[in-house]
Amino acid sequence: MKILGIDCGTERTGYGIIESDGKRHAAIAFGVLKTNPRAPMADRLCVIAQGLRQVIAEYTPHEAVVEEVFVAKNSQSALKLAQVRGVAMVMARETPMDVHEYSPREIKMAVVGYGNAEKLQVQMMVRALLGLDKAPPADAADALAAAICRATMRLR
Repeated sequence: MKILGIDCGTERTGYGIIESDGKRHAAIAFGVLKTNPRAPMADRLCVIAQGLRQVIAEYTPHEAVVEEVFVAKNSQSALKLAQVRGVAMVMARETPMDVHEYSPREIKMAVVGYGNAEKLQVQMMVRALLGLDKAPPADAADALAAAICRATMRLR
């Protein structure tokens, strides 16, 4: 099963696709879609949408997972993040993919075994679980972690 994980951000949206049977995982592709922080939000959302559409078309994942919005101290940041999440979910649903959501804590628990894990811990565990030569960029690692979380949750 190919699973697309998406780590939403207005400046950097990470994506990661894994192949998994629920116990063993292999990275197929991962990266970061970058936007210009000075560009209008509509333009940034279009860049993210186009990038995700291209990734989905190229790798044809079976499922997608998007991290739930965490409670942010800054309501403007939370609203912008929610817009990116909406774009990500729509891009995935343009295909027959199911879209799943997990909290940051659930994702960290599934990958690191500790819900309050730091970003570096997530990166190192993703590297180990996928047998990568080096740790992926933080945003891509978070996306891969979300995909790994979904793969392991499918067994439950």
